[in-house]
This record gives sequence, structure tokens and C-alpha cells, in this order.
Amino acid sequence: MNAKSNLHTHSVYCDGKDTPRRLVETALEKGFGTLGFSGHSHTAFDESWCMSRENTLLYRSEIARLKEEYSGRIRILCGVEQDYYSDMSPEGYDYVIGSVHYVMARGLFVPVDESAELQLESAEKYFCGDMYAFAAEYFRTVADVVNRTGADIIGHFDLIAKFNEGGRLFDETDPRYLRPAEAAALKLIKTGRPFELNYGAVARGLRSEPYPSAPLRRFIEDNGGRFIVTSDCHDSTLLDFGIDREIS
Repeated sequence: MNAKSNLHTHSVYCDGKDTPRRLVETALEKGFGTLGFSGHSHTAFDESWCMSRENTLLYRSEIARLKEEYSGRIRILCGVEQDYYSDMSPEGYDYVIGSVHYVMARGLFVPVDESAELQLESAEKYFCGDMYAFAAEYFRTVADVVNRTGADIIGHFDLIAKFNEGGRLFDETDPRYLRPAEAAALKLIKTGRPFELNYGAVARGLRSEPYPSAPLRRFIEDNGGRFIVTSDCHDSTLLDFGIDREIS
């Protein structure tokens, strides 16, 4: 019986390495019952990683064709990873992952997950060198992601910690970090939407644990939140990374 499922999958239409067809074939090879595509929604101020307006239409059209072609063999869903600052509507998709990849500072879009160096530079430039202030602004934005995007799934809750393995940028046990993170989590738990247990950064060797971190995961669980496991796949060889692991 096909039981595996992944709802966070990126293809060549945005920043993924593989065509949708190759991802479907890989899913079949790996025993998936459901494969959900979730192309990055268009952000006009930065098109380096997202679907262009043209590719958005092509993406939706191809996934619709694959749904029909593979009907009876695998369930294919056409979703979108809707960025908080996207300029395109998430309507018409099978589901929406709501994510925050930027914060707004001094009227500019500041990337959260490009590199550790850029995070430090941004903290210095926009937050007086205070990474905790940067993180607080990130979690303030995340707290509103369901309201803003209409998300069915809350994407990589603590993405701000992508490059913080070993506490290299800040202390994730510091109250200045935990207070805004927990406040955002409580607000999102009230929406009833599940949080991702997202293995993307683990698959790429950037983290040793999925998003959210174990302390935040326990906090969310203790307060009635729930999770859905995803691989945040950008490479077909890692499509099922973490999928078989138990939530703990």
C-alpha cells in the first residue's frame, strides 16, 4: 500500500532541480501515495528563486496534465508556497503553505534565509547589530502568516535559525528569542492549521534537526499544535528525506 506523502515539493518552475514529471516518477519509485507540488509564489521585488508570472501559469497547467495522466497511480496535488509578501493570489490551488522569507525594515525587503553573512549584515544595518531584534521582527511577521496568506499549512516556522547550527549567530534558549517565537506560535495554534516538521535544511546539511527546533516543537505540542512532516524537496533524490521519521 502506498503510504508516503510529501506536500512541500519544488520543481524547475522555481528553485528546484527537477521537472515535475521527474518528481512524479521518483515519487512512484519511492512508494508515494500522494505528491503535492508547492512552487514558490511570485515576489516582484526578488524573482531569483520564485516562479515568474509566466512560469506560474505553466506550472499550474503542467501539474493539471500530470494529475490526469497519473490518475489511479498516484494522487497529485497542485499547491503553492505563498510568501507573506507575494503579489499574486493563492486562490485556485489545492492547498497553500504560508511562509515568511523576508522581513520589512526601513521600507525594504530583507531576506531571512540567504546566508549567515547576510543575516549578520542585515542585523547590523537594520537592527543596530541585534540579531534578537531581527528574530523578533521575523516572528512578528510569522504570527500573521495565516491571516495574510490564507495558509492551510504553516511553513518552516523558525526559518530565521536556518544558519544557526550550534548557536553560531544567537542563543535559541535566550528569552529574547523564545518570547517572540512562543507568542507567534500561540497565535498560529489558534488558527488550527498544522505546522510543518520540515526536513529541508537537514537534507541540505545546514541543520541537524528539522524546523521547528525541539524546544519550539515541544512548546507547540504542549499548547495543542500539530504537525505535518515534509521534506521541502528541491532535489528528487531527497524527495522522501525525513518522511518516514516519527514526530518527536
